[in-house]
Amino acid sequence: MADHVIEPRGPFSLAAARDFAGGFAAGIGGGATTGTSLVMAFPIEPRPATGEWAKSAVVELSQAERNGPVIARVATDGGEAAALVQAARCVSLDHDGTGWREVGRRDPVIGEFQARYEDLRPVCFYSAYEAATSFVIGQRISRVQAARVKARLSEQAGDALELDGARFNAFPRPERLFDVKVIDGLAEEKVRRLHGLAEAALDGRLDTNRLRSLAPAEALAALRELRGVGEFTAQGILLRGCGLVDELPDDALSDEVLETMYADDLARGVTRDDIVERWKPYRMWATVLLRVGWGRGIGKGQSYRRQ
Repeated sequence: MADHVIEPRGPFSLAAARDFAGGFAAGIGGGATTGTSLVMAFPIEPRPATGEWAKSAVVELSQAERNGPVIARVATDGGEAAALVQAARCVSLDHDGTGWREVGRRDPVIGEFQARYEDLRPVCFYSAYEAATSFVIGQRISRVQAARVKARLSEQAGDALELDGARFNAFPRPERLFDVKVIDGLAEEKVRRLHGLAEAALDGRLDTNRLRSLAPAEALAALRELRGVGEFTAQGILLRGCGLVDELPDDALSDEVLETMYADDLARGVTRDDIVERWKPYRMWATVLLRVGWGRGIGKGQSYRRQ
């Protein structure tokens, strides 16, 4: 098994990615964290010309030192290059982050969290398809329940992959998801929604690169046409499934986080637009970083004071 080297453009810490959301979130997809590496298991997106999701992969990422090269090891029976692209995109290594610290120099709040969380970049879903199915599964149930459903589906219909003798199960490819008629823990309507998403993945409507190429408003409108996908889910698919860098989510929690973190600035008459202007061209990265800081110590109703 050959090693592949991914050279980060700009600061990058794989340890920060492993710790994202208190550990590699089960909702992201199949895989695991170890003391030094991040293991991912997922269906490989096809080239648009084929439409057939015929392969899955397991990818292990490791990094000897912060900001150093990332070593990727891939186990798959085909599609190694595509698997590497998805793995890099999942930890936002597909983007040039050389200007990320400049945002922190312009904005002391972002700068403090960059220092605290090792220049964290967002960790995304493996594909728009996996994001869409994850969000639909998770509607109106707890994260723990959703993770269990995903794990059962992966065991039942996902491809089994091995890396160094360890077994990993990817989420079912769309073709295989169609074969599952009853899903323990999900109502019939959710199963129908998942089948609709599988169909959308097969006909290209959930192609990650295609969605990334569209204007955000156009991509969101297309996603909202899918069964079970409302505004919140559409935003999640586009931002967390496609890994956009400079878009802003439109949700109440992000607004509350900003108002708490920047209470002093807002009290002095600095506008929200003034604040987010500092974050360009990494507005989504900045939003995720603030949300992580909020979740790890800045609670609702608490004022934030820079150290």
